[in-house]
Amino acid sequence: MHPLAAMWDLDPDTIYLNHGSFGPSPRPVREAREAWTRRLEQQPMRFFCQTMEEDLWKTSETLAAFVGTQPDRLALVDNATIAMNIAAWSIPLQARDEILLTDHEYGAVRNIWNSRIQGTGAVIRTATIPLPVTDAQAVEAVVSQLTEHTRVVVVSHITSPTACCLPVAEICREAKARGIIVCVDGPHALAARDLRLDEMGCDFYCASCHKWLCAPFGSGFLWAHPRHHANLCVPLTSWGGSISGRPRTWQDRINWLGTRDPAPLLAIRDAVAFFSPDVLRQFRDHAHGLVAGVRQELLKIPGTGPFSTSNEEDFVCMVAIELPQPPDWKPGYHGKPDPLQIRLRDEFRIEAPVGSWGGRRYLRVSAHLYNTKAQMDLLVSAVRQCLAESIHAD
Repeated sequence: MHPLAAMWDLDPDTIYLNHGSFGPSPRPVREAREAWTRRLEQQPMRFFCQTMEEDLWKTSETLAAFVGTQPDRLALVDNATIAMNIAAWSIPLQARDEILLTDHEYGAVRNIWNSRIQGTGAVIRTATIPLPVTDAQAVEAVVSQLTEHTRVVVVSHITSPTACCLPVAEICREAKARGIIVCVDGPHALAARDLRLDEMGCDFYCASCHKWLCAPFGSGFLWAHPRHHANLCVPLTSWGGSISGRPRTWQDRINWLGTRDPAPLLAIRDAVAFFSPDVLRQFRDHAHGLVAGVRQELLKIPGTGPFSTSNEEDFVCMVAIELPQPPDWKPGYHGKPDPLQIRLRDEFRIEAPVGSWGGRRYLRVSAHLYNTKAQMDLLVSAVRQCLAESIHAD
């Protein structure tokens, strides 16, 4: 067990292997969030009207240093979904414009862009990226679908359903050469990879901070290139402007969206502080060792196979394994998970998502500092038993 595992207060009766979906915070971050809320409750007028904007700015400064940018290019938002909505509605569209997504994009992201094109005459196109894939193949899969009508490319940094790291800098470079806007969906890359947003070449970068960075739920950011600041459209209208008399900035339209508790956003700086360079290295090494090891063991089970990659350098803290499909298998969906996921949860007390992509069934395993090899061994044993019983039942 890693020495920092005690910083998390997880249910001791559950083996939690789904940090990639909902990442709980360590104790210092939770305490910081609670302290911000107490400060708000003690003197709301002072908090909202005098100190909040300065505190949000200080948080942006801390986060900017962590992700390789400047604080005036960041807006703090509740999650990547809000960030992507702002990006989508800030790009003018017209008839025949094309929005190119890959077939690995998160469902909510595809929904956002399907909503955005309504009434514009623009269309959604999809670039198919086969698995397993090399960087060169991923770039070619996207570039081959670019046309004179392509207005926007939407691409994940690390894909949610397939745990695949895509070469976003190279994709940005190809798009930029053609005058095409790029929106990067990056929740799974934050803290898992070193980010240099000013050097990436994208127009927008959207992320949630509650995943590998372990900031509170309800914390994220939008990075926007300065050329887009004047035209940013927030699809929720409120006061805007500065309530404390500070000079107007583009972030004002986002910072004040009505009365809310900004404690999760303000505690981002505490999450960054928790992940000192040494702790960040320990997290990556520990998590990678666990998921690489469990991947090797799961691949020994009959019927399983590599899913997104065969190269251990392509993943850090999350990996997907292909699973066999029973004859009567049907993909799970929101509200009705795969039967294996339900059995892992109810019988073995293991939280690990089982999903489908491109007609293929997979198990996705995440690891963080609180996870152990013993937990991974229990997962392997449970999956082996469930799959063997499934085959025997057929």
